Amino acid sequence: MEETVMEELICEEAILAEEIPEVKPAAVVNKNGVKAEAAIASGGGGAASGFSGTKIFTWFMVLALLGVWSSVAVVWLELVDYDNVIGKLSAYDADGDGDFDVEDAKVLLGVKERPVSLVQREAKEESAVEEQTAVPLPPISDDFIPEESKQFTDRPGSQETREAGNAEDQPEDMLKYKDKKKKPKLLNTFEKTIKTEIDAAEKLRKKGKVEEAVLAFDTLVQQYPQSPRCRYGKALAEDDLAEKMRSNDMLQKALITYKEASELPNATPDLIKATLKKRAERQQFLGRMRGALATLEKLVQIFPEDVALKNDLGVAHLLIGDNKSAKRVYEEVLAIAPSNGFAKVHYGFILKSENKIAESIPFLRDGLESGDPGTDDGRFYFHLGDALQRMGDDSAYKWYERGHQRGHFASVWQRSLYNVDGLKAQPWWTPKDTGYMDLVKTLERNWRTIRDEALSVMDKTTGLFVPEEENLREKGEWGQFTLWQQGKKAGESCHSVPKTCGLLERYPEATGCKRGQIKFSVMQPGTHVWPHTGPTNCRLRMHLGLVIPKTGCKIRCTNDTRAWEEGKVLIFDDSFEHEVWQDADSYRLIFIVDVWHPELTQYQRQTLSPI
Repeated sequence: MEETVMEELICEEAILAEEIPEVKPAAVVNKNGVKAEAAIASGGGGAASGFSGTKIFTWFMVLALLGVWSSVAVVWLELVDYDNVIGKLSAYDADGDGDFDVEDAKVLLGVKERPVSLVQREAKEESAVEEQTAVPLPPISDDFIPEESKQFTDRPGSQETREAGNAEDQPEDMLKYKDKKKKPKLLNTFEKTIKTEIDAAEKLRKKGKVEEAVLAFDTLVQQYPQSPRCRYGKALAEDDLAEKMRSNDMLQKALITYKEASELPNATPDLIKATLKKRAERQQFLGRMRGALATLEKLVQIFPEDVALKNDLGVAHLLIGDNKSAKRVYEEVLAIAPSNGFAKVHYGFILKSENKIAESIPFLRDGLESGDPGTDDGRFYFHLGDALQRMGDDSAYKWYERGHQRGHFASVWQRSLYNVDGLKAQPWWTPKDTGYMDLVKTLERNWRTIRDEALSVMDKTTGLFVPEEENLREKGEWGQFTLWQQGKKAGESCHSVPKTCGLLERYPEATGCKRGQIKFSVMQPGTHVWPHTGPTNCRLRMHLGLVIPKTGCKIRCTNDTRAWEEGKVLIFDDSFEHEVWQDADSYRLIFIVDVWHPELTQYQRQTLSPI
């Protein structure tokens, strides 16, 4: 975050530009290879030095601007508007190094070209704004998506598809809002007199010399212990160093320094807000959700009128599973800002999680249609479409299509949110397609052994089969007994079915599938499972028929409906929409085995996060 306030150029500069006649000197190259300007002769004689009167006048203006930096006493006595002066000087920072110096003068005089990278960076900075991101809520699917542990670990950065904000995707009125947004004022009155020193340390940080920046800011903190801006700079530098070192210990130091900066007297409101927001963000990065919640609660107490902070607070409550408190926060936001799209989509999600399906729809729909920052997220398209489907409204597919067009879904049918790009995508697979022929043969050859062990523990008195808890059923009874979850054995479950587990031990594509499960599934007559999709395209799902009624049981994946057979394996990709009916007169029992998608590399299987 920049520490100076960037303002528009004052009208006097425009007037000055009109008064200076246009001079087009010829470019010549001196012996050092540097272009110099030759004066244009007029009336048979030119300036021997090569400088025109206009050039001398321009250099005079440059020196005058440089002289502003020596006016510390004037600034200290507040005889001038310091912010206004700095705003003008910032406009002359032509080389982008954070200050105005001789190199800037060269650019202004045409001796040196303006760096292309600077122009590109400025364009990027103009369109950048702090946007609220949608809460990482688990999709309503057949698996719960836990919040990932956010430590500094070596992960392939481009392996998973991530949503990235783009200015081109924002509504035109939002872009105008960004342009008008003012830079925060981080310097108090005293700090304006030491701005040159702060800028020098900040320049090191922005150039990536983070170790030197930490030392420079630490020196400033020792010299000016009551300066909030110096301490904030130190925290930012420590934060950058933590990222470079991949060190949680260093990041913890930054968290402490952020806190110290926010509590110093004479800190500007903008600095307090920036410091605590950064602290909460980094606490969440470390998985310290309750600490982040406390920081955001403090922010809301200090800035009770800031709706964006209240929205962030609601997200913090959701991240610790406190939907009730989050709901209360968003109700407060909507009471004072009824058109706030961010609050609407999150409030709609909470209503849907409470199974208030019809009530959730207008909030999710209106929030998405608002186009507000933080609303264009696949999870909200996912839940709105799901709610509409449950209400029998075919417009669900319009929203799925829109989500697909926005890049959130691979297709209207395939709507998983935790994906690896480029994997073969088809709803139904054959054993040969998967390459897991040996596993399929083992399951089919030993299906009676697997069935008998399942039947031995299916009695309700054992308590091993637990009801499906993901709210996927419209009606009926559906129980599951899990053996492996996220690539690990589920407690002592294998003790009850040792033969079944023994058969699977030599198939790491199944037992090591961190994004899947191995489980028994029993479904009673009269059960209907809503259309839904799994969370990831990184797995395939095998169904081994164990006890299958002759009629009444079927499964649809996309627009293809099939039935189970005892002793046979069905294989499908559950990231595609699927639906189940159990209309027989007796129970249906199957064995579910998730396996890694066959096109995933060994490295990907080892490094992908669990689901």
